[in-house]
Amino acid sequence: MKTKIKEAIESHQCPGCVVGSDIECFEANHTGVGCGKHVAGTRTFPGVGKIYLGMPTGFNRLGPHEKMNIYIFETFESSGWKYNMFNIPAWKYLNDQGHTIVRGLMPRRNEPFLHIFLENCMDKIDCIEIKDEDINQMD
Repeated sequence: MKTKIKEAIESHQCPGCVVGSDIECFEANHTGVGCGKHVAGTRTFPGVGKIYLGMPTGFNRLGPHEKMNIYIFETFESSGWKYNMFNIPAWKYLNDQGHTIVRGLMPRRNEPFLHIFLENCMDKIDCIEIKDEDINQMD
């Protein structure tokens, strides 16, 4: 596994995971790069549900879903994802590591998704851009 991917998994997936808090328990994810064993175990306010501790506010809540897949890709091009009526990006955010984080919905499956691109590809994704000021206003 490439060091860049390993660091991204440890930074974004491992915090708060009930399976393990570091890369030692890694299992390949059949739907993309990332850990297939990841299980969010941290709860917050009643009614909000579980959260992913390694993700920024607004991108960290699972809501009523027990699991939301986190897909991690080195580049936008390498992901193979196409955003369209079946994969709708809602928010995009460039974190302080230079990673583009996208929160979206697959409506025909009623399933949310999180995509993490280990590069700045903000200009390739058409959706609402979330800034640090927006995140600071979220609870």
